[in-house]
Amino acid sequence: MVGEIRRALMDGGEQLPRTGAVRAGETASLPFVVVDAHGEEVEPFSAFLRDLMLTDMSPLTARSYAQDLLRWWRLLHALEVDWDRATRADVEVLVGWMRTADNPQRRRGPSTSTSTASVNHRTGKRALGSGYAPATINHTLSVLSSFYIFHAQFGRGQTRNPVPASSTRRARLAHRSPLEPRPQQRRAPLRQKPPALVPRSLPDELAAELLAAMRNTRDRALLASFLSTGARASELLGVTGDRVDWTRQQLWVISKGTRALQPVPSSPEALRLLAVYFDERGTPAGDEVIWRALRGQPRPLSYFAARRVVQRANDQLGTDWTLHDLRHTTIERMTADPNLTLEDVMTVTRHQHVASLDPYLRPRVEEVFDRLQQHYTAPRPATTPTPGYDHADFKTVFGGGSSAGEVDG
Repeated sequence: MVGEIRRALMDGGEQLPRTGAVRAGETASLPFVVVDAHGEEVEPFSAFLRDLMLTDMSPLTARSYAQDLLRWWRLLHALEVDWDRATRADVEVLVGWMRTADNPQRRRGPSTSTSTASVNHRTGKRALGSGYAPATINHTLSVLSSFYIFHAQFGRGQTRNPVPASSTRRARLAHRSPLEPRPQQRRAPLRQKPPALVPRSLPDELAAELLAAMRNTRDRALLASFLSTGARASELLGVTGDRVDWTRQQLWVISKGTRALQPVPSSPEALRLLAVYFDERGTPAGDEVIWRALRGQPRPLSYFAARRVVQRANDQLGTDWTLHDLRHTTIERMTADPNLTLEDVMTVTRHQHVASLDPYLRPRVEEVFDRLQQHYTAPRPATTPTPGYDHADFKTVFGGGSSAGEVDG
């Protein structure tokens, strides 16, 4: 029976049981906990997450880790295997299931495609598939590997990590000169090959179209702020009333990576829309989040609600833009400005390494194709005889139908 369940899960013929959940914790050292079917805290997971929080992990990262651990807990429950008795065969079932199962986060309405081969002709973006992305599978494997390494330090769990490691791990960690090219190493077993993703930005005309599709002043102010600040969604949605600097035309955000309070520039148009939004809905207090829901009880605008704002416009325009595409657009515009250096762009976007900007320095596919269309339709230059020869002599010898270009060839 268990063998049949294993095969069904690996081939996508069975769904994981909806056992357990991720819930908010009651302490700062454990902001999120994984609970079982009876609502009881899964202590091995909590010990691991608490240790990560004490190592200065972001609460949002802890929630992401907890979701991966919950998925693992549900699989082990279906296989009737204890967490400290899991083997590589169980990890293989998890990977097989994630490669074939539907991802609930992909259920975004009519704009979602089930085929990754389809392309949105308006945006040029490849459609997201209905399953889990290779990066998500690799992230889950990294979380599980760290979980078992943590418990192995205290003599708990298996003596051997059920998540296989790469045979070239030592070679990757070996010292080498930064001037030498990075050698190619084989992926660890069960790791997925991530696709080469190219940042997609909104051309100016499509950005204006998206802005015009916003339903209210709040949404227009939010979109304009995304396009001018280049902030990530979690950063911009966390801005409070005392972090709007009208004089210097900037907002203060808590950076996702360093969690430091840093300024980002805002355009005059974005600030104008923000002022109109405040006039309509009331100016928030210094400790209140400026982006708020428009319906129901006053509450901060969540990431999922902000994402839905863009999705409604996508359904109307036939596009598939995301919130992160707005950040790509800002970076693309800044890197294309000859008056801004790479150091300037890194300061605004808060990138730590200049190599992170490499994808944005490549020409846009749309711009290259536009230049190619001009090349195709440009008239061909008229052929002329080689200097020193008379065109009339060519006509006499080769006839009127021959051209100097054919003779020269």
